[in-house]
Amino acid sequence: MRSPGSRGSALRAVLSAAFAASLGVLFTQPFPVRSLTSYANDFVDPTYALSENFSNVTVEAQKTIVSWAQALAAEGPWTVMNKSVTPPSGDKHDYMSWAPYSWPDCSKVGNTTELTPEQIWTTCPYVTKDGQFNPDGRLVDDVGAFGDLADAVLYNALAWALEGNAMYSSNVAKFVDTWFLDPDTMMNPNLNYAQMARGPDGQVGQHTGVLDLKCMTKLVSGVLILREGKAAEWTSDIDTQLTNWTHSYIDWLTTAKIALEEASADNNHGTFYYNQLAALQILVGDTDGAKQTIEKYFTNQYMSQIAANGDQPLESARTRPYHYRAYNLAAMIVRLLFPSEHPSSFTNPILSHSQTNAKLGDYLGYHAWNLTTSNGTTIQSALDYAMAQPAGDETASELWPDVVAVGAAYGDARGTYAQFMLDNAGPSYPADAQFFWNQPFSDSGLVKVSADQGAGSSGSGSTAKSKTGATGAESGAASAAVRGSWSVFPAAGLAVMALVLC
Repeated sequence: MRSPGSRGSALRAVLSAAFAASLGVLFTQPFPVRSLTSYANDFVDPTYALSENFSNVTVEAQKTIVSWAQALAAEGPWTVMNKSVTPPSGDKHDYMSWAPYSWPDCSKVGNTTELTPEQIWTTCPYVTKDGQFNPDGRLVDDVGAFGDLADAVLYNALAWALEGNAMYSSNVAKFVDTWFLDPDTMMNPNLNYAQMARGPDGQVGQHTGVLDLKCMTKLVSGVLILREGKAAEWTSDIDTQLTNWTHSYIDWLTTAKIALEEASADNNHGTFYYNQLAALQILVGDTDGAKQTIEKYFTNQYMSQIAANGDQPLESARTRPYHYRAYNLAAMIVRLLFPSEHPSSFTNPILSHSQTNAKLGDYLGYHAWNLTTSNGTTIQSALDYAMAQPAGDETASELWPDVVAVGAAYGDARGTYAQFMLDNAGPSYPADAQFFWNQPFSDSGLVKVSADQGAGSSGSGSTAKSKTGATGAESGAASAAVRGSWSVFPAAGLAVMALVLC
């Protein structure tokens, strides 16, 4: 019989081994699931998304994409018919939103009883308080619904490309049909009541409302992924109907008075106008028109948007300068890749991924990354200046996708952009969805790749979509189960350590 001392030694040995194993798990377990982020705008090159040839360092970002696709799909579909307020036209099919920074001043109305909300909307003059959101603006939330729709289309299309599961492509088809095509739920192809002014002289849309559909670029990228990937659920009938709707909307976007006013805006409103129009022109096959659209932006607004020191004066003058610098950068950056330029090689580090206007330019053969403004500055100059400014009480994370996109496009030989992400976004930044398409960009050695995915995290390997036949829900459940079980071991190991050390 073993003595109590020998039993204690054996127990310590077993517990020590268990603790060592748990530490191994602790340092190799996956990143935590990230909460959904709606980027100001972006575009994913469909050729890249369909290539099944991705850097190993993007594995965590791929998991995030699938997770976001499932979460968004559970909320849809969306329709303009859900709003509780009817536009002045009397037709709920008309898109509608209220100017977000517009506040009522009822001090001189002369009312003797409390006004109802409806009376306030039509009786009180409204004044603009820049950067201060009026919370009742979301009582009519077509803008929020469209933003969710665009994200859902993008991430479900990407999830389909990654996993090959028809559930995701069916989601996209259903969401597009509901918002654009179904006669009972479709949006009329205009923004006549977008960011509508209220008050006795209001009840009309404003040019700033064109910005509400800035996320068209994300939606277009999702549609192109299914179209070029020949997803069975994306039928020729849906494609034709969406193309017809888009033609009608382009007509409005290029002729309506408020739309043309937006096209002439010198700040981020003008920048976003051009990437929305160009993306839609690409969707309908008008690549010549899209190229002219992008060229018009880079030879007009862009020329005066970035100062000699990299500042964006029109954005810095706003009440939330950190936000607006990042916001306009996102609109400048988005580009597309023209598939015929590099259908399969992906050898050019700048042209092998998706980085809205510079990205659109690349897609169309108009390469804008090194175009200089009248002050001799570039998009990179604007990013470098923005990185050096404190966020203060604003949301610092708004700039992070711009940092990764610029680092991927211009290169990061000194590791400046990767170090910025590590210092500011933290060690989970390679799990952000945009890290998947903004490549090549260093993961700072943070992504641990399992044996079946390939060794190391150099980015030289690749991952392919699942061939197991499991549904997205099954894959997600399995992944969650694995993560859950892994999280038990480190906790057990720590408990063991406490026992051993007592």
